[in-house]
Amino acid sequence: MALLQINFYSGTLHRKVPVQVILPTDVSPGNKGPYKTLYLLHGLTENCMAWTSNTRIERWATERNLAVVMPSGENSFYVDHPFGSSCFGDFGAYIGQELVEMTRKMFRLSTDRADTFIAGLSMGGFGALRNGLKYYETFGYIACLSGAIHIFEYPFDDPDRNIIGEDACFGDIRAAALTDKNPRVAAEILFEKKRTDPNVSFPKVYIACGTEDYLLKANRQFAQFLRINGVSVTYEEGPGKHDWDFWESYIQRVLEWLPI
Repeated sequence: MALLQINFYSGTLHRKVPVQVILPTDVSPGNKGPYKTLYLLHGLTENCMAWTSNTRIERWATERNLAVVMPSGENSFYVDHPFGSSCFGDFGAYIGQELVEMTRKMFRLSTDRADTFIAGLSMGGFGALRNGLKYYETFGYIACLSGAIHIFEYPFDDPDRNIIGEDACFGDIRAAALTDKNPRVAAEILFEKKRTDPNVSFPKVYIACGTEDYLLKANRQFAQFLRINGVSVTYEEGPGKHDWDFWESYIQRVLEWLPI
């Protein structure tokens, strides 16, 4: 495997962006790709090096001949900050469209939806759910670890909801709750599409959270919401807090769950 650091100009974010990529290098017969790919998102205050710095994801990807793409999402919650009203740009379109298209041009990655996965922790778990659902034609599998979906799952006056000013990422938070920035709304839009078009396929979903994590209730609620609506969702919880000990353990379970 190769661990690559790349930079390219993002048209959706209007600046150069860094990305780490774990890429298979074994080109023995029958092992030349195109490669199944995991787009792996970091949490609040981190960057594209978070997963390789805090877990053994490079080793585990090597064992599975899996390509892993790790972008920097800044503190955006991976949602749309339209250029002109914000210096951020559209992180949703960046993750769900541009990043996928660019890395597929650069590397020998599979273009099949069934081979294209998105996952993340905390803020990245939120981003994986929201963008995996919004861009369902791209991603066949979504994994959310300790997802920061409390933003819309907890009441607006809950003191555990907006701890360090996360609401600022969404503008008018009450208005945003009614749009597809809210993973529930993104899911409901997809439910409606599926009802009217039998060819629409809902991504398979994995959600996990630690039993000592303050986001446990939100993750339980969202998993139950998906189940009630007939989604194929695997939900797990186990001892753990909102920390890398839990995420290193459960990203291995994600890799076991994915069809690789």
